[in-house]
Amino acid sequence: MTGFSLTAPAKLNLFLHITGRREDGYHTLQTLFALLDTGDQLDFAPSDDLLLDAPAPLDTEDNLVLRAARALKAASGYAGGAHLTLHKRLPAGGGVGGGSSDAATTLLGLNRLWQLGLSRDQLAHIGLSLGADVPVFVHGHSAWAEGVGEQLTPVSLPEQLYLVVNPAVSVPTAQIFGDRQLTRDTPKSRLAAFLEPGSASQFGNDCEPVARRLFPAVADALDWLDEHAGNARMTGTGACVFARIASRTTGEKLLAQLPERWTGFVACSVDRSPALDEIEALEALQATTS
Repeated sequence: MTGFSLTAPAKLNLFLHITGRREDGYHTLQTLFALLDTGDQLDFAPSDDLLLDAPAPLDTEDNLVLRAARALKAASGYAGGAHLTLHKRLPAGGGVGGGSSDAATTLLGLNRLWQLGLSRDQLAHIGLSLGADVPVFVHGHSAWAEGVGEQLTPVSLPEQLYLVVNPAVSVPTAQIFGDRQLTRDTPKSRLAAFLEPGSASQFGNDCEPVARRLFPAVADALDWLDEHAGNARMTGTGACVFARIASRTTGEKLLAQLPERWTGFVACSVDRSPALDEIEALEALQATTS
C-alpha cells in the first residue's frame, strides 16, 4: 500500500466539571468536546521497521505516536512496521488534545496501512490505555463525555469559529489534578441543560482557577482574551484559552495584536473529524483503482 497523510485534529473542552474522585485516584468528570478543523498532520508509509520522524523534543521513544503504534501491534499481533512522520502544529501541554489526537490518528492510520480491519470501538479500547482523551479522537465526533472521559455520546453542535491563544507555557495535567484546591464535587448536569439558549455561560472549567493561580501566564491570557473578545475560557487543564468570535477577519485582527511570545490560531468547530473524511476518501479512491 502506498503512503498517505491524515489530520490529527485539535479539540476544545467547551466546559469541564470535576464531579468526583474514584478509589483508584482517577477523577470523574463531565465535559463537552468540540473537534476543530485544524491540527497536527501524520504521514504514513510502509516500512519493515517502526520508525518515527518528529521535531525535537518530541523525537523520543516515549512519544505517544510510537506508544500507540506499539500498543496496536501488541493487540493485533501484526509483525511489520511503518514509517511515521509527525508534523507538529498544536502546542504540547496546551489542552487542545495534541498528543491524544496524534495517538488516535496513529491507531486509525495504521489500522488502514496494516489492513487490520479493527473497528473504531476496538481501536478506542486500545487508545484508552494511552490517555482518557484518545477515544474521542478515535471515534471522531464532537461528544459529551462522562466517567473519566471514556463514556462518550456523539453530539451535533452549531458550527462556531474560535480564537485559540497559547500563552507559551506548558501545564502538566497531573499538577492540576493533584492540587488540593481543585474543585472535585461539582454536581452532575445534563447535555440538554448545556444546549439550552443562554445556559452555556453557567458551565465553567473547574481546572481554570487552579491554572490561574499556578500559572500566571494562563491568567494573563484569559484576562487579555476576555477584554478583547469576551467569553474567554480555558480548555482542558490548560494552557490554551479560547473565545467564540464572529468571523475569521476578527480572529486574524486579534492574532495580530497578541502580546509578544504568545501564539494562536483561528479554527472552526466540526462535528466529524477530518481524519475520518480523509480515510473515507482514500478508501473510495482505492475502490475505483482496484
